[in-house]
Amino acid sequence: MLKTKRTSSQRFKGIIYCFLALWVFTYADRTQADPNPSKGPSFRNDVLPVLSKQGCNGGGCHGALAGKGGFRLSLFGYDPVADHKSITREARGRRIELADPGRSLILTKPTTSLPHKGGLRLDPSSPDYHIIANWIAAGAPAPTENDAKLVNLEIIPKALTLTKGQQKQLKVEATYSDGMKRDVTRWVRFSSTVATVCEVSSEGKITVIGPGEGAVTAWFSSKIVISRITSPYPNKVSQKVFVEQARENFIDELVLEQLQRLKLPPSPQADDATFIRRAYIDTIGRLPTPEEVRKFIADSSKTKFKELTEHLLSREEFVDYWTYKFSDIFLVTGSKLRPDAVKAYYHWIRSKVQSNTPWDTFVSEVVTAKGSSVTEGATNFYAVHQDPESMAENVSQAFLSLSINCAKCHNHPLEKWTNDQYYAFANLFSRVRAKGWGGDARNGNGHRTLYVEPRGELIQPRTGKPQAPAPLDAPSLNPDDEQDRRDVLAKWLTSPENPYFSRAITNRIWANFMGLGLVEPIDDLRVSNPATNEKLLSKLSQYLVEKKFDLKELMRVILNSRTYRRSSQSLKENEADKRNYAYFQPRRLMAEVLADAISDITQVRETYDRVANKDGSTSGTKFYPKGTRAIELFDSAVKSSFLKTFGRNPREITCECERSNQPSLVQALHLSNGSTINDKLAHKENRVSALFGKNINTEKIVEEVWLLCLSRLPSDTEKKRMVQEIEASPKDQRRLVIEDVFWSVMTSREFLFQH
Repeated sequence: MLKTKRTSSQRFKGIIYCFLALWVFTYADRTQADPNPSKGPSFRNDVLPVLSKQGCNGGGCHGALAGKGGFRLSLFGYDPVADHKSITREARGRRIELADPGRSLILTKPTTSLPHKGGLRLDPSSPDYHIIANWIAAGAPAPTENDAKLVNLEIIPKALTLTKGQQKQLKVEATYSDGMKRDVTRWVRFSSTVATVCEVSSEGKITVIGPGEGAVTAWFSSKIVISRITSPYPNKVSQKVFVEQARENFIDELVLEQLQRLKLPPSPQADDATFIRRAYIDTIGRLPTPEEVRKFIADSSKTKFKELTEHLLSREEFVDYWTYKFSDIFLVTGSKLRPDAVKAYYHWIRSKVQSNTPWDTFVSEVVTAKGSSVTEGATNFYAVHQDPESMAENVSQAFLSLSINCAKCHNHPLEKWTNDQYYAFANLFSRVRAKGWGGDARNGNGHRTLYVEPRGELIQPRTGKPQAPAPLDAPSLNPDDEQDRRDVLAKWLTSPENPYFSRAITNRIWANFMGLGLVEPIDDLRVSNPATNEKLLSKLSQYLVEKKFDLKELMRVILNSRTYRRSSQSLKENEADKRNYAYFQPRRLMAEVLADAISDITQVRETYDRVANKDGSTSGTKFYPKGTRAIELFDSAVKSSFLKTFGRNPREITCECERSNQPSLVQALHLSNGSTINDKLAHKENRVSALFGKNINTEKIVEEVWLLCLSRLPSDTEKKRMVQEIEASPKDQRRLVIEDVFWSVMTSREFLFQH
C-alpha cells in the first residue's frame, strides 16, 4: 500500500486547524456554563429579536419544520438554547468566525455577500448587522438562566383617533426582569387587525385608510400588545340624535357611546312583527304562531317586551334549542360515540340546561367527570378526546375560546402561549384513564369507565422530561401530589378572576342573539384579535360573573336591550358598518331551525330514523320517534341531505367554523326543486289541505300564509296580488295555486333569513 508523505507545511496547517476547532468548541461549551459571559449583545434579548424581525426564523424560512438549506432555527426564537447551538456548533462551526465576525455565514448570507436564496435581509451599515457582529466579536455568548427576562411590553399610544390619510408613529417599550427598560420598536413585528381601517409599516407607522375601529398588534419575543385605532365616519350627525335614543340598560349605553364616537347614527327600532319573529328564533329556535304574532302586535302595554322575554326563557323549546347549541361545543356525535353513550351525553347536557345550572358548575362537572359513560354522561367528553394533548386543546377551545394547538410544536406565533405552557397544561390530564371499549358495535353500546390514576406524567418532547403541570398563566402544581389535577384545573378555569372563561361564553351568547360576536370568529379570543367593543364585552362578562354565571340572566339583559330591538334596515349613513351594531345584522337561519320551520308551516314532520355509526352500520329508530324535530336530534350523525346542505355542524372538532350559514347555489336548487318543501306541500294531510278545507275566504288564507312564514300580515299590494292569482285560477286548480303561494314565500329571502 502506497503512503503519501505530508509536507511539514500541511502538518502545521492541520495542527493549527485542530487547535482552532478545539478552541471553538471548548469556548462554546465554556460560554454555556459561564454565569457571567463577557459583556456584549445578549443572544436571547438582542440577536434573536433581530432574526425574528428579519423573518429568518419564520415559518417560510429557517423556522420551518425542516429548516432551509440545512440550517434550522426554532420558530420565532422560541428555543434560544437550540438556536445558539445551531448557529455556533452545527456545520462544524462555519456559521460564525470569532476572529473575523464579518466573514461569518450568519452575516455574509443575509447581506448577500454570498449567494442567499432568502435575498437581502441585513444592510451592513444597519444597527441590526452590528448587533450580530458585536455578539460574535464578544465570543458568541450563549443564553443562560441568568439572562434578563422580558416581563412587560408596552405600546405607546394605546389608543388613537385619526381620520383618513392621517399617520402616527407607534413606539414599543420592553421592560426586563433586571429593571432595564428600552425602546424595541425597530425589532417589533406589526400587523393591522382590520385592513380596511388602517395599515401599518414594518417600522410601526400607522396610516388610516378608511373609517371604523381597528387595532394594530405589536409582537416582540412572544409577547403581544395592541393599539386601538378609531377613525370616525365622515357623517354629520347631530348630538341630539344620540341624546334622544331610548336606553334600557348598559348595553345601549355602551353601544351608543361607540356609535357616537364613530359618527354612526343608529337605525330605528324594528316593528313588533319583526321583533317577535327574531326573538322566537334566537331564543327557542321556532317561529311564532299566527295567534302569538297577533296577540303581541295587539298588546299596547309598555311591559310586553319584558313579558315576551320571560315567556321565551321558560318555554320547553328553550331547553331543546340550547341543549342542541351546547351539544355543538361538547361534540355530541354518533361518529365518535356509540348510541347509548350519545344518548347519555345528550341527556346529561339537557338536564343541565333544563335546571339552568350555572355555567361554571356546568363546566366544572364536565372537566372533573368520572365513572360510566352510560350513567355519567359528562364522562363522554373524555371519550371524544382520549389523549392529554387533545383533552387540553379542547378544554381550552370549548371553555376559553383559545386555540393553543400551535404551541404543541413551538411557541404560538400569534399568541403569548409557549411550548412549555402547552405541555404544562396538557400534563393536567396525563392521569386520566378509561377501561372498557366503546368503539365497536360488537362490544356493546359504548360502556366505558373513566377514572384517574394517582401517578403518570406527560413528557415534554423538547426536553425529554415531564413538564410540571399548570393551568395557563398559573403557578405549577406539585408533580408528586396524587390528587386529581383536574380539580385544580376546574377551580382555576371557572374562577371569576380567569380573564377568558366568562368572556368566552359571553361572546358566544351575544353572537347567538346579535348575529355577530364582539370577537370574530366567536371562539378566537386571542390578544391579537381584539373585541370590536372592548368596554361592552368586559361589562357583559362582569355582569355574568355578578349573576353567578346564570346564562338566562345574560340572555335576559340582551333580549331586553334597545340594541337587540334595532331594525335590520340600514341608513345611508350607517350602511357601510358591519361591526358596531348600528343596525341588526341579517343572517340565514340555522339549518336545524330552518328544517323545523318548514315542517311546522306545512304540518308534515321530517323522519329522522337512520344514524351513521362509527363502524358504518346504522341505527336510531328507537332514538328518534316520529315527530322528532331537527333541533331535538341527539347528534350530528343523523343522515339528512337537507341539514348537510344547509351547513349543520358535523361536530368533528371543537370549532364554530364547522357550522356554516352562508347561502349557496346548491341550497337554492334544493329549495326550488328538492323534496323538503315540494313533497311537504304536496302531502295530502298538510297545512294546505287544512286551510283549503275550512272554506275560509281567500284574503284570510293569504294572511295566514304570511303570518305562518313571515310572522307579519301581508301588505295591501301583496294581499291584492295573491288574492287575484288564487281567485283567477280554476277551482280544481286552486289548491295547487295555494301551494305555489306557500312555495314562493318559503323560498324568499325574507323567510330564509333572520332579520
